[in-house]
Amino acid sequence: MEPWYLFIDLLPHPGAFNMAVDEYLFRRLAKDTQTTVRFYRWERPTVSLGHSQRIEDVLDLEYCRHQGIDVVRRITGGKLVLHSREITYSIVSSDTKVFSATLAESYRRISSALILGLEKMALRARLAGPPPSSYSRGNMPCFAYPARDEIEIEGRKIVGSAQKRVGERFLQHGSIPLQGDEGLLDRVSLSRESGSGGKMISISEALGKEADVEWVVERLVDGLAEYFKIRFEPLVFGPSDDAAVQRIQERRYANEAWTMGRKEAISIDFLDFG
Repeated sequence: MEPWYLFIDLLPHPGAFNMAVDEYLFRRLAKDTQTTVRFYRWERPTVSLGHSQRIEDVLDLEYCRHQGIDVVRRITGGKLVLHSREITYSIVSSDTKVFSATLAESYRRISSALILGLEKMALRARLAGPPPSSYSRGNMPCFAYPARDEIEIEGRKIVGSAQKRVGERFLQHGSIPLQGDEGLLDRVSLSRESGSGGKMISISEALGKEADVEWVVERLVDGLAEYFKIRFEPLVFGPSDDAAVQRIQERRYANEAWTMGRKEAISIDFLDFG
């Protein structure tokens, strides 16, 4: 099996930059099978919206502006996520032999590999079953409930993920809280469900002690390598990569029309961007 690329960048970055890097990794997938795994952090508390979410239905935008909380829109689907005091992973791949050609199966396999990484932290996690219909149909944030085949510990969600597919290629990224921030999640969300973050748990809470980010990432990497039986090679960006990321950031994620979900921006497929 070809080696996978590993890109660990634990220097916190703005949300628009983080989303641009994930999209660039997705877009650079070659026709030959290729997989890249990335771990990253956020410069300040940032809300990310699912691709098709109506911002006025889910987010208290004025509160975010007054509190200096960034807002970005993902190219993946799913629900509102507050990124704060967490580690985030992303996986891009065109390898259908490993991940299959379906969203559900690739999602389940990635969750199983992450569970193995959590087991290396002495945490007992499992795949979640289906959530209540009120969660699936409603405007509650991502961490209000575990969705099917997401990861939970004692019924509380510890990883929230979303995926986008184009043909045989996919991008999946997800939030792994290191410390809890449920109060802030309740403030930014317009969900009228009380305690919208009450079904989440952080790594530190599950461990019963503060989690070290590098220690957590090492074990997640080990879990991925063991589950998929692969070896990693480091990925290092050059000047052309940095320039491409900057173009994507400027044209999409720093574009207010995209963030607000205006029709002229939201309807443009990401592959149309040069």
